[in-house]
Amino acid sequence: MTSTNDIRRSFLDYFAKEGHVRVPSAPLIPQNDPTLMFVNAGMVPFKNVFTGLETRPYLTATSSQKCVRAGGKHNDLDNVGYTARHHTFFEMLGNFSFGDYFKEQAIVHAWTLLTREWGLSPDRLTATVYHTDDQAFELWKKIAGLPEHRIIRIATADNFWAMGENGPCGPCSEIFYDHGDHIPGGPPGSPDEDGDRFVEIWNLVFMQHVQEANVIVGDLPRPSIDTGMGLERVAAVLQGVTDNYDTDTFKALIAESSALTGSAPTPETQASHRVIADHLRASGFLVADGVLPANEGRGYVLRRIMRRAMRHAHLLGAKDPLMHRMVGSLVAEMGAAFPELVRAQPLIEATLLQEETRFRQTLVNGLRLLDEATADMPSGATLAGETAFKLYDTYGFPYDLTEDALRAQGFTVDRAGFDTAMGEQKRAARAAWKGSGEKASDDLWYDLAEEHGATEFIGYSAEEGEAAVVAILRDGQKVDRAGAGDSVELIVNQTPFYGESGGQVGDAGSVTGNGMAATITDTRKYLGRVFAHQATITAGEIAIGDAVHLTVDHARRAAIRANHSATHLLHEALRQTLGKHVAQKGSMVAPERLRFDFSQPTAIDPAQLAAVEADVNRHIRANGPVSTRLMTPDEAIAEGAMALFGEKYGDEVRVVSMGADDDGGTYSLELCGGTHVRALGDIGVFKLVGEGAVSSGIRRVEALTGEAARAYLNARDEKLREAASVLKTTPDDVPARVAALVEERRRLERELADAKKALALGGGGAAVGPDLVGSVNFIGKVLDGLEAKALRGAVDEERARIGSGVVALVAVNDGRASVAVGVSDDLVSTFSAVDLVKAAVAALGGQGGGGRPDMAQGGGPDGEKGGEALAAVRGLLES
Repeated sequence: MTSTNDIRRSFLDYFAKEGHVRVPSAPLIPQNDPTLMFVNAGMVPFKNVFTGLETRPYLTATSSQKCVRAGGKHNDLDNVGYTARHHTFFEMLGNFSFGDYFKEQAIVHAWTLLTREWGLSPDRLTATVYHTDDQAFELWKKIAGLPEHRIIRIATADNFWAMGENGPCGPCSEIFYDHGDHIPGGPPGSPDEDGDRFVEIWNLVFMQHVQEANVIVGDLPRPSIDTGMGLERVAAVLQGVTDNYDTDTFKALIAESSALTGSAPTPETQASHRVIADHLRASGFLVADGVLPANEGRGYVLRRIMRRAMRHAHLLGAKDPLMHRMVGSLVAEMGAAFPELVRAQPLIEATLLQEETRFRQTLVNGLRLLDEATADMPSGATLAGETAFKLYDTYGFPYDLTEDALRAQGFTVDRAGFDTAMGEQKRAARAAWKGSGEKASDDLWYDLAEEHGATEFIGYSAEEGEAAVVAILRDGQKVDRAGAGDSVELIVNQTPFYGESGGQVGDAGSVTGNGMAATITDTRKYLGRVFAHQATITAGEIAIGDAVHLTVDHARRAAIRANHSATHLLHEALRQTLGKHVAQKGSMVAPERLRFDFSQPTAIDPAQLAAVEADVNRHIRANGPVSTRLMTPDEAIAEGAMALFGEKYGDEVRVVSMGADDDGGTYSLELCGGTHVRALGDIGVFKLVGEGAVSSGIRRVEALTGEAARAYLNARDEKLREAASVLKTTPDDVPARVAALVEERRRLERELADAKKALALGGGGAAVGPDLVGSVNFIGKVLDGLEAKALRGAVDEERARIGSGVVALVAVNDGRASVAVGVSDDLVSTFSAVDLVKAAVAALGGQGGGGRPDMAQGGGPDGEKGGEALAAVRGLLES
């Protein structure tokens, strides 16, 4: 039997041999079409090549493109499992000509591959052409020798392809395989064409016209070819089966599903096994391409796919999570062709396990309530939309699962009633929001969120992407368009730009499209879901509905990523060094630096700061990976994740883990919605540059990483070299040289102070002595220029000189006066130095003064009254 992997390989090998460049599959998230939720056809990655917006270094190409049709206008989800050929994920084999060969060679290639390389009987093949395409009709006769009754003219849009209302378009030629008259159905164009006998296996698109507003206005200067062959369909043909789910890849996955559930595929269980196999492929590839379950956008489609499969696993009797156990089989079947599956296997398994574990209780509750609601309903009845909404709103049971669960029982759901109940809930939520005290200006953002939905952030894995403009604001008012020189806020359906939140600043960059260019200086996030790009239009004009290309400033984003990841490492290093009482109290993550506030009652000594810095750099050098998971806040905190200060969390959070501790566990585990490096080595280097108090019990550290840290260290090194040059020594000897100079200065200062004191005491003052005041020896002097700190020493010397008595000295500097009074030990029971100095201070215009009974000191602002201060002391001695 020819395996699916062999078929893919032989298709690509054939066209490579014919000069086509083998192009790897693009990711499932479109890189060049903002209107698409997922890549849904093989030509999507080449759209801009066909329209002339992009050139490639080749004119012909071949690929096996991953595709998903499970959201938006291309949605096959509800049919999967119940038909022979519907899938959420499929592969599209294709060959492409960008102005090189055209119809004749395309038909030659198709016929040669099918009949000569793969050995299909020409008698089993039928071609269709657009009803006016006489050229293609004649070519099929000439090249394939098909009789005219097996070249069927089709007059409908089924055989005419267009990229959109405007742009390239052209007729198609589809190739059908006839499974035989034992299968019901008729040829294309017949009343029985919907049967399974004739299966379309290949579509050749002849791009030759240009249309505007769905009207052909001319011909392309270089006609092109786009073909698409569903790998699953042609595999069924080449493996001799009529059902895609009977091909080798699906049979292997269904066998695994059967073994794990203990439920053999039977007519009753067949649909469930098929859903599980199909949805496993879609889930695995979406996660591998960066999509994770969420409540909006692509993540919500992934969650619907996962949960639909999980419900069918439940129907088959699976008591424990099933899907993650099948990932190994998926990788075994498809990992060789798609190595991203191999790389992402641990993430796929963890995501499926987590999602199924969380969903099982929701599923059990929802199915029980659904059984109660339908217990008395007659066959063919319709479940009230309000009931379906209650299941969704109160118990988290999605509408599509309600619809899918009831289909098997012959029930339908009142979708209009469900939508009405949803609308009522939104109106109530808006009223509650208005009464919450939020600022009135947010009303505009609420309107935009209701009208256009949340902005989908694609920036975790991308720094550029396509988007459609959904709103333009100028001076706080909605406008339809803006031109050069205008400063506006742009709202798009999806963006790689991070909106300021969680302490991380918003991204900057540029936006271009159709002759328009704008600079984005900042990105803000309103209501937690609407991203507004602060933009200045520098050229051209932008209007609502325009497709634009968004490019994040890479260097700035890289610096922000490094600083944000370093903040997480810093947080844990502080906890490891200072203690578990450390908790984040605020942060700022910008491209040039990071700031981190945390609970800490005392200052941090230099040795502790050095330990923190060393710990962070140790993990940077280890270059451990940075990984992300989605969890409920309770689950995350139960695992030890730390929450961000002041952040509001919904029912699902991103948990970022990085580094390994000494026991092999995770070093840092935090709830965080920001952008991060992929590996810790990307941070480069970490340098603390500041530490201080913010408020009581709150400290702040500031740090630099990467190029900013390198520049900081270089600047410090340059200052050290300058200092060494001034000191006439080497940088290594600067500390010793400075220490020697400091000690020399201290010695000189001491000598100078001693000289000043000796001069002051020896030069006299306002009074000389000792004098006899009453029965007490008294020395009182006013000393100009003596430093206040030298007063006590001078008083001690004078007191020692007279033996018994009182000494009062006033030092005057820059108009202010300091006074010190000393009382000999034999007199302290009679006179207190404190009382005497307070009298002197009062005379100097000051207050207070204090010390011991034998020595006290104070001061006042009026240096001219030194004599009066001495007189005040003398007066107390006399009394």
